[in-house]
Amino acid sequence: MTEPRPDAEVFDAGEIEAARVLFARQCDFMMGAVEMDGLPGPELPEVAFAGRSNVGKSSLINALVNRHRLARASTAPGRTREINFFVLDARLRLVDLPGYGFARVSRGTAQKFQDLGRAYLRGRPNLKRVYLLIDARHGLKDPDAEALDALDKAAVSYQIVLTKADKLKSGEAHAMTVATLAAISKRPAAFPRVVATSAEKGDGMALLRAEIAAAAFA
Repeated sequence: MTEPRPDAEVFDAGEIEAARVLFARQCDFMMGAVEMDGLPGPELPEVAFAGRSNVGKSSLINALVNRHRLARASTAPGRTREINFFVLDARLRLVDLPGYGFARVSRGTAQKFQDLGRAYLRGRPNLKRVYLLIDARHGLKDPDAEALDALDKAAVSYQIVLTKADKLKSGEAHAMTVATLAAISKRPAAFPRVVATSAEKGDGMALLRAEIAAAAFA
């Protein structure tokens, strides 16, 4: 397995700067949808964020657009029970999908909003990529493997984003990145780069913005 390349070998300085400018523009909450027939039209490209409950999706979205409370974070796992849409620069939608795993709701309710997320992944023609968030301290777990299987089956391009990488000791984030790349190397829909991030400290955000811009407007 090839080790992850430094940022400079993936994107040039101009691409990094263009992505920074894009994500510095106006970003607003558009709507939340609880049914597939309530989704907005497919006229704009979309990138979606998925992951286990409490993995840090809201914090990551806020960090990407340099806003503190655009996406509402909660200490209670499983609070996102709808698909939330945010519009960036009237050009791109960022989509926050319901979390999976240990949601503190009834099994029937959890199944309902997780099924909504799966339906979105299967039937969204303007979806450019899914960013699957994994806690860097724990790596891929069984519920994540189920999500990977679903994305592969739906043939939806996805990229792994490690969150909370600042909680690891020096060198551990790189080791986790390499291990995660190896774990997904034979998955047909997996994008062959992993981005380690910290929403709290901003680590990896410049690279992730560039990855998103490249995927959305390719």
